[in-house]
Amino acid sequence: MREAILLSDEQLQTELDELTDSHTDLLATQSIANLDEKPWIFRNKLSRLVIDPERFPDEREVMNQVGMGAVYFKTSTGLALRSESFDTKPLITEVFQPYAHAFTNLISELLRANGFVLIIDVHSYRVKQHPNAVNHGQARPAICLGTDEFHTPEWLSKVATECFSPIGDVIQNQPYAGTYVPLDYYGRESAVLSIMLECRADQLVDEFLQPHIGLNQAAKGLNTLISKSWDKLASAGKPD
Repeated sequence: MREAILLSDEQLQTELDELTDSHTDLLATQSIANLDEKPWIFRNKLSRLVIDPERFPDEREVMNQVGMGAVYFKTSTGLALRSESFDTKPLITEVFQPYAHAFTNLISELLRANGFVLIIDVHSYRVKQHPNAVNHGQARPAICLGTDEFHTPEWLSKVATECFSPIGDVIQNQPYAGTYVPLDYYGRESAVLSIMLECRADQLVDEFLQPHIGLNQAAKGLNTLISKSWDKLASAGKPD
C-alpha cells in the first residue's frame, strides 16, 4: 500500500497519528472483561489510510467532497495522499468488500440466533478539527453519540447518554453523525440496532497517544451500556 502514498515517511507518521482511533481496541476489550455474556469484537486491523470500511463506497458518501471517501485521496490537512489517477477498484474488491461481507455474515448469524443485533460502533476523534473536513464549527464534546433515525431507538440514545455523562458533555451527531450498519441491512431491518460511540481523544490518551486513566472511565461507561442494552433486549426478545 505504501508505494501509492505520496507522503514522506515523516508526513505519513504524522497523518497516522492524526487519523488513527488510538487504543479504541483496548477500550473495547477492557469494557467486556468482566461480562459473563461477552459480545463479539469486530476489529478493523488496517489503517483507514488503506481503506475506510465505514464509508459508503459510492456517491452517497459526503466525505467524497474532501477526497476522503472509502479510499482516501487527501490527508486531514488537504495534501495529496494518492494520485488522482489511482485506481480504487482493487482496494474496494480486495479489502472493502471482504470486510463488509465478513461483518454482514456475522450480523446475519447473530440475528438468526437472537432475533436482534446491537452494534456499538467505537471510535475516537482528535481535540482539534482537521482542516480538511465537512463538519467545521460543530461541537467537539467529551463524548459524541452517532445515531440513526431507523437503527437507533430513543431508549438506546437515552441509556447511552446516561452511561457516558459522568465523563463529560455528551452530544448526539456532533461532530460526527450516524452509525455503522452493513448495507444489506441499512434502512431495511429494524432488528439491527446501532449506535456510534466517539470518545474525544483526550479522554483516552495523553499527548503522546498513550492511554491514561480516563480510558478506564470510558470503558466503565461502555460496559454499563452493553449490560443495560443486553438486559433490555434479551428480556424483550426483540427491539421496541
